[in-house]
Amino acid sequence: MLTIANAAGFWGDSLVAPRALLERSRVKYLTLEYLAELTMSILAQQRIKNPALGYAGDFLTVLADISPLLAERPELCVVTNAGGMNPLACAQEAAKILSAAKLGDMKIGVVSGDDLLPRIAELRREVPFTNLDTGQPLSTLDKPIVAANAYLGARGIVDALAGGARIVITGRVADASLTVGPAIHEYGWSWNDWKRLAGASVAGHLIECGAQATGGLSFDWAGLDLANVGYPIVELGEDGNCVLTKPPGTSGAVTTATAAAQLVYEIGDPRAYLTPDVSVDFTTVALEQAGTDRVAVRGATGHAATDSYKVSLAYADGFTSAGQLVVYGPDCVSKARAIAGMIEARVRSAGFHLNDVHTECLGANEAVPGLHAPPKDLREVVLRMAVHAYDRAAVERFTREFAPLITSGPPGIAGYASGRPDVRPRFSYWPTLVPKSLVTPRVEML
Repeated sequence: MLTIANAAGFWGDSLVAPRALLERSRVKYLTLEYLAELTMSILAQQRIKNPALGYAGDFLTVLADISPLLAERPELCVVTNAGGMNPLACAQEAAKILSAAKLGDMKIGVVSGDDLLPRIAELRREVPFTNLDTGQPLSTLDKPIVAANAYLGARGIVDALAGGARIVITGRVADASLTVGPAIHEYGWSWNDWKRLAGASVAGHLIECGAQATGGLSFDWAGLDLANVGYPIVELGEDGNCVLTKPPGTSGAVTTATAAAQLVYEIGDPRAYLTPDVSVDFTTVALEQAGTDRVAVRGATGHAATDSYKVSLAYADGFTSAGQLVVYGPDCVSKARAIAGMIEARVRSAGFHLNDVHTECLGANEAVPGLHAPPKDLREVVLRMAVHAYDRAAVERFTREFAPLITSGPPGIAGYASGRPDVRPRFSYWPTLVPKSLVTPRVEML
């Protein structure tokens, strides 16, 4: 039985969860999943500022923390997409950490080839890069492209493990593929064994978001202790079926309900969950409680993957900022809206134009607009305003209009002590596809 765990569901997840999991469970593979579309844009901005960056730095903190366990357990391997926009640079920094821990002879596999930005001009001559949401071809975009990454599959991971890597650091590899790669390497499955690949993809999908499968975001969260929630583990069989569990002695829960909630998370068509490795049919999956904090997962089926990779493309789209104030009083909602109007008016009177303004009164049931009326006898709200403009100076002027309201606006304003909001570049998302024939995963060994 192959044991694969995941102790990071996004960049910003717990820094102590990986070691805590390893100290309570003797797994063969630890996966760490850090990437999302937003994350890729953040990493792109990092790389623009410093070409040596562009990866999830949290991984290096985690690696230093678990290095003693890597030394004690020669069978333990780590697979992560922490490399983001710059997997080689991430691997080079990881090598320094391993060397300092007297693990300098440990092989690191670096999987790249997902970064299409250096080739984008050439590829645009062959590929329309149609926006999957709007149907527009990329030729209609007149703004600078700052990132374009294909979602690679498991092949590069398999090659790196076959080359003796105990640490595999990838760029934008699809989440479930972090589990599929070790499964193919260990069991020697063929690349068209759709049923087993589907089973491994389901296992990877169940654990890819970390504690979401072990009680996080659960509808019955109040009955669970999430203070020391355990992160998920799958016991994956050679037949592709698995058992979902978590380390003994940890809090949270693994039930058919927690598993089902994660199973249907972000899957689109349940009969065709598209991954780079296989198209998975989730409607054939059966869940069965197999003991305390153990759920048996069986019956996944699949079909051939598509002949294209999903591409996360981002382009520079002006500047943005968001600021907030606490507004108190029996008329807090109307007062907050009046304050927002004052800010907009002052920006206009200074000669600046804001392309978009989003205003909400948090506390007045506006986090989900239109669902509920404001509570009766409401006495305070948080006014939050977010703006977008192509002119940075316009956004900067917006950030300067919060503090003056403390003495030149209505009474009952607080929450201004943190200073002016930051102005940030805005990157917008362009979801698209690229033929697999035009993308070649690469593996380097350090």
